[in-house]
Amino acid sequence: MFTKQFLDNGKIQKQNLCTMTKTYDETLLNLWNNGIHNAKELHYLTNIPLSTVYRKIEKIKKDGSLKHAGGNGRPKKITASASRALGQFVRRDTSISTRTLARKLENIGVEVSYRTVGRHLLNAGYQKKIPKATPICWPKYTNKNGLKRWYKGKRPVRRIPKDRTKIMAWGGFCAKGKTSLFCFKQIMNAEFYVEILRTHAPEISQMLGSRWRFQQDNDPKHTSRLAKAFIEENFPQVLEWPSNSPDLNPIENLWSIIKSKVEKRMPKNLDDLENFMIEEWENIPESVLINFSYSMRRRCELIIENNGERIPY
Repeated sequence: MFTKQFLDNGKIQKQNLCTMTKTYDETLLNLWNNGIHNAKELHYLTNIPLSTVYRKIEKIKKDGSLKHAGGNGRPKKITASASRALGQFVRRDTSISTRTLARKLENIGVEVSYRTVGRHLLNAGYQKKIPKATPICWPKYTNKNGLKRWYKGKRPVRRIPKDRTKIMAWGGFCAKGKTSLFCFKQIMNAEFYVEILRTHAPEISQMLGSRWRFQQDNDPKHTSRLAKAFIEENFPQVLEWPSNSPDLNPIENLWSIIKSKVEKRMPKNLDDLENFMIEEWENIPESVLINFSYSMRRRCELIIENNGERIPY
């Protein structure tokens, strides 16, 4: 805690400098302006190292202040033009990641890390949070997987559609390809599930022939007597599946990709939502399907290593 002493109408007054100043520079400048110009006295009153006091006094005599002159530090990597480019990228895609932004800057000749990009945006007044209200797709997963967006000022509010009808989807994939995506709004029961399988069975047979195994989770509709009878009659083999194992099922990762891409396109109504879902499903690269399919071996190995506990997939 610093105290200062100065003459005021012949009286010595002491004031707490902690309430008047915030830095050594401000402290010294205040004392200097109050007529205390002796270095040792300044050192005694402030406990600032004497060598520092001498250096500060020289600067006051030379420049009249203790403000940093600037220009003698490392130049900023993100120039004014690069900063403007960042603003344009963020306005075009408010959900864009800092890694993607760093790659875009690299394309225009500015090499910075994604952490530097994040700090720059925060210093520029941007924040990235999930918009208020519920996204239109997959409402029950909103709080866990909502898409964060960049914004300045007030946190954005995502409009909630008046029609809260859900659109659900069924699809299948393997290393050789995928089925068409089937979207529906009605509640699925065993009869409806069998109809979906009946509709897509020719697609699967054309893609895989007669040597393949069908995988599904243990949803009651999937394990119903009706579904079991149809699958036994029409599919070569069914893969046994442990209960409560979404981390073992690669299609969950595929749904996550579709959901993220659809949310970025910000569907305004149910027609947009369904169209975007189908388009993004069709646009999934073959390499993604192959990687997910071949990840099954490693998933099984991790499950064994972890004694059946959850794995990081």
